[in-house]
Amino acid sequence: MKREALSRRDFLSGGKRSEAACIRPPGIVEDALAACTGCGQCVEHCPASIISLADGLPALDFTLGECTFCGACAEHCPEPVFTTGHIHRFDHTVSFAATCLSFQRVDCQACRDVCPTAAIRFRPVRGGPFVPDLIASACTGCGACISVCPVGAVAAVPLNAEAVHA
Repeated sequence: MKREALSRRDFLSGGKRSEAACIRPPGIVEDALAACTGCGQCVEHCPASIISLADGLPALDFTLGECTFCGACAEHCPEPVFTTGHIHRFDHTVSFAATCLSFQRVDCQACRDVCPTAAIRFRPVRGGPFVPDLIASACTGCGACISVCPVGAVAAVPLNAEAVHA
């Protein structure tokens, strides 16, 4: 039986991450994706370099960095794929898996330190390090916390999904 090789990071965090749902750049209208030609202008002009083409359509990879909502992807798209107006948040938030170092009694607050909206706070736990607590209304879903997590324990989840906090 042939086994798939795991990276050191995947091995130390308990295995390969399950594939997350495809997250589109901010302002993309799903119904308008049929007009996308896969030209790659959004990929080329993203200053954060987090957009790639997946099956010929733009998708974000927050493990590479955060979305700053600059609008460069929409500005350079030659097709009517994006909404008009500036988008300031995604329709997802983040959750913290049980593999989060803080839940394992290891002090880590990297996600809080990079959160541009201060949506992640850490609350005290008796006898242990502080644990992450998300203020969902302040979370824009930018992905900054996802890219800095040393164990890959932060993931994007739809706004209607319940986030894991303890």
